[in-house]
Amino acid sequence: MPDEVKTPRTYDSSLRARQAADRRLALASAAKDLFVELGYPATTMDAVASRANVSLKTVYNAYASKSGLLRAVWDMSLKGDLDEAPVAERPWYTSLMSEPDPQRQVAMTAAASRVVKTRIGPMLKVIRDAAPVDEDLAALWELIQTDFWANQHAIIESLDTKGALRPGLDIDHATDLLWTLNHPDVWLLLVDGRGWTPEEWETWFADACQHQLLAPR
Repeated sequence: MPDEVKTPRTYDSSLRARQAADRRLALASAAKDLFVELGYPATTMDAVASRANVSLKTVYNAYASKSGLLRAVWDMSLKGDLDEAPVAERPWYTSLMSEPDPQRQVAMTAAASRVVKTRIGPMLKVIRDAAPVDEDLAALWELIQTDFWANQHAIIESLDTKGALRPGLDIDHATDLLWTLNHPDVWLLLVDGRGWTPEEWETWFADACQHQLLAPR
């Protein structure tokens, strides 16, 4: 009897990639809950493994260190997913940047900032509080400030090309104003500290930007 011909098993790389991405997302979600509940110092990789119901080896295979895991959690909170595309390439940001009307562009900035800060608010506090005692988190906090200023600078440049800035206000000073008004610390002071709703913050932020940045109609 001739040998039975066996069909070779195909390797579905796309399925493996999706499974790995789903696993990384589940671990990041579990870690985010623990970071918010316990703080960064008290959260261990063992605790993340237990919360996600996986082995410790699985956690380390996905994320080499706790600081690397926290950076992934930050990216997930900031962007809404673990896709590597930067904020500047996100549809909401490109739509904001292409808006021709300055008043509308400021309103869109306020709305987008509210959505993002509602998502990142808890992690902002975790990172800010741990930065003074952890070098990796101090570097991350500094990177957040630098990237944030650069994004605000791009918005101001867009307003400037429309001739929309208040007379006598140069691009760098305008960026400083927008960066300050939109700064995570201000959000934490008003929303986390004083109990403002995100919608109240959005209204205040949009109004402050209109008065501080834009020339009268």
